[in-house]
Amino acid sequence: MFRTSICRILGIKYPILQGGMAWVATAELAAAVSNAGGLGIIGAGNAPGDYVRSEIRKAKKLTDKPFGVNIMLLSPFVDEVTDAAYEERVPVITTGAGNPGKYIERFKKIRTKIIPVVPAVALAKKMEQEGVDAVIAEGTESGGHIGELTTMALVPQVVDAVKIPVIAAGGIADGRGLVSALALGAQGVQMGTIFVCASECTAHDNYKKAIIKAGDRGTVVTGKVTGHPVRIIKNKLAREFDKLEKVSASVEEFEKLGSGRLRAAVVDGDADYGSVMAGQIAGLVKEIKPAKNIIEDIINEANEIMREIKTLSKEE
Repeated sequence: MFRTSICRILGIKYPILQGGMAWVATAELAAAVSNAGGLGIIGAGNAPGDYVRSEIRKAKKLTDKPFGVNIMLLSPFVDEVTDAAYEERVPVITTGAGNPGKYIERFKKIRTKIIPVVPAVALAKKMEQEGVDAVIAEGTESGGHIGELTTMALVPQVVDAVKIPVIAAGGIADGRGLVSALALGAQGVQMGTIFVCASECTAHDNYKKAIIKAGDRGTVVTGKVTGHPVRIIKNKLAREFDKLEKVSASVEEFEKLGSGRLRAAVVDGDADYGSVMAGQIAGLVKEIKPAKNIIEDIINEANEIMREIKTLSKEE
């Protein structure tokens, strides 16, 4: 029932992609998601090429299924990360924070699929013109770096604007979200926050617990003045960012405060002054469980919803 065009393009069982979260999306998590029928993605973030290459090789030992690498185009190591992904012949590349145009032709030579994250219709159309295989339309509900449009508003407009498959992201963590995204015209979903709480995810337990404890208003957008706003769990760091906002602090002050805070949260477990990136969907995440169980629960719930819809249609 849920085998869409993106499943055929990527060679996966279910139309579910795991977000390429920096420091969080390691080979262990990516392999677990791929083994469960989705597409696991290694997050390169600002890591150097050698680190990303080692994660790719680790993932190859953990799964024989397709997986991807997310390349952050603003990274100072973007060229060496791209080289590593190309030389290791990674099946899928997702990109963020920029235009991957200069790398598309090279990856097409080895049949790697290119799927950029887009926050608006204009960029989606440009990416289609440059020859990408699909786009991830990510709404402001997502964790980490965000755009302005909501997923509900963004996805159908991108679907109407391009002919390539669209993957919905932002505010999706269960079967209801999957069915809703498909109803909006998407061919799949990308989810991040829910997979932080996969048992295979190597993120610190404090990071996971902060997500599980969060309620519906548990996140806040920080660093708006920098032009690169970030959604995180409300904590002491968020309050420090709020203080800077109120005194109209400089971009440099924001960057200084935010430097190294993601690693502090993910690796060191600093849930107070670390940047605990998570989406607004955090309030729906209630437990830590294997990636396989996460995906199976989503698909089972989605199937049940579809059966209910069919039943209602027959009754009418």
